[in-house]
Amino acid sequence: MKKIIFLVIDGAGDRPVKRFKGRTPIEAASTPNMDKLAREGVCGSMHIIGKGIVPESDNAHLTLFGYDLKKYYPGRGPIEALGINVQLKQGDVAWRANLGTVDKNLRVKDRRAGRIKSTRVFCRLFDGMVIDGVKFIVKPGLEHRLAIIMRGKNLSNKITNNDPHMPGRKVLKVKPLDKSRAAKHTAVVFNKFLAKSHKILEKSKLNKNRKLAGNMFLCRGAGHYKKMPSFWQMYRRKACCIAGAPLYKGLGAVAGMKLINVKGATGTPQTNLKAKFTAAKNALRKYNFIFLHIKGTDIFGHDGKPVEKKKFLEKIDRNLKVLMSKDVVIAITPDHATPCEAMDHAADAVPFLISGRNIKPDSCQKYGERECIKGRYGLTNGKSFMNKVMILSK
Repeated sequence: MKKIIFLVIDGAGDRPVKRFKGRTPIEAASTPNMDKLAREGVCGSMHIIGKGIVPESDNAHLTLFGYDLKKYYPGRGPIEALGINVQLKQGDVAWRANLGTVDKNLRVKDRRAGRIKSTRVFCRLFDGMVIDGVKFIVKPGLEHRLAIIMRGKNLSNKITNNDPHMPGRKVLKVKPLDKSRAAKHTAVVFNKFLAKSHKILEKSKLNKNRKLAGNMFLCRGAGHYKKMPSFWQMYRRKACCIAGAPLYKGLGAVAGMKLINVKGATGTPQTNLKAKFTAAKNALRKYNFIFLHIKGTDIFGHDGKPVEKKKFLEKIDRNLKVLMSKDVVIAITPDHATPCEAMDHAADAVPFLISGRNIKPDSCQKYGERECIKGRYGLTNGKSFMNKVMILSK
């Protein structure tokens, strides 16, 4: 079996941009290394979750890894928690959360408390709190983000979010999604936690000199932690994960991959790409499957910045050269499209390539949306992607 580099360029898929004369950022970018891999390998285009379905990063990655979402999807909360090294137990209910700002009427002023740099000192106020026999574990994530874990008996993830997602809207009350006692109990306890934490944050000295006070936890994605078969169990591949943002580390952890921390890997456009690609090359000595995640393209898509997205793709391509070897299979794909015109995820199909020694090339000459769909695999789906990679790496 040949070793595999699985490079996910987050949100790289896009739509034609007028400034690029009708080309997408990928098509407009100078990417000689990706183009070489496309010429020497096989290409296609895929709807990750299914035609017409807008993927989120978590369900998209798990689908690309080959997991059945109906059977194994744990929810966003547990994935985020694992990504910041929280040790979860069977039955825990985990949330992903923002530290946000609300007014006296609990209307959201800012979902990120002025893009606060860290929630660490705020989390310490609540970590270990117990309400009605339920222990709350509160840990900082990246910048304004954090994870909130409920640990106790009779808990359910069948509950709604309190995050209204839009400034100006009032914070929602958490409600049960079914009639079970567990869901009702979980909703009651979590609402008590939110009310108590809001009062404490309102009075906290930590907000004394802040223009936008961090005074409310905006929570979403409650999920039950449950064990899944590891990547090794599924494919007999010793796998590792190299990523900057907690979510993608969490996805690696859920799949049982070894997390490799890289200095300067931030999950932002300022991430140290050279260090990440070098770490991936070094990891080939010990592992035969490397999941390498790059986030910056998605951020530029959300910000509506096609020029910056194009330049970042070119930067990725320059750093890609260190991984190119005849003895390694390289698979490249976005996890979803984040068109700059939409500034959000879209259901568009995304281009992929799989390249390596003894893989018979198709007719594709360049990596890009319109070229890759002409390739050997045409238009396909994300569920079968990893099996394609595994077959071609034998």
